[in-house]
Amino acid sequence: MKIAVGSDHAGLSLKKVIISHLEQKGLEFKDFGTYTEDSCDYPDYAEKVAVNVRDKNFDFGILVCGTGIGISIAANKVEGIRAAVCADTFSAHASREHNDANILALGERVVGPGLAIDIVDIFLSSKFEGGRHQKRVDKITAIEKIRNDFGGKNE
Repeated sequence: MKIAVGSDHAGLSLKKVIISHLEQKGLEFKDFGTYTEDSCDYPDYAEKVAVNVRDKNFDFGILVCGTGIGISIAANKVEGIRAAVCADTFSAHASREHNDANILALGERVVGPGLAIDIVDIFLSSKFEGGRHQKRVDKITAIEKIRNDFGGKNE
């Protein structure tokens, strides 16, 4: 399993905790930044991670900002991305099992390190159930197609 990781300055500390955890588990990952606490713009990092997940360079992405909201909104603008903000373990497994989420978004100001690690582990270990949920994911894909037919492709 390969994981793309990114954050803005507000998510840097939690991202470091998550990276340490991924290292301890022996999981392959790439950190797409940011690397300092200097103020920066979360869409830049959301796009890098999302494009790499979309292009199948990585199986999943993990993004962190202050709340997880902004960075997930930005990531979801990339075709084929289903980024889910999770602040609890139920949402983490449901986002994978029901929505086939491929990016986990976390908020450093919302969840502590211990809970974040639990959320990451559950997200990465949960499997998409397909079945009745596939129809709904297909409808999401159809919305993206309609949007892109009229507004151009994400690149």
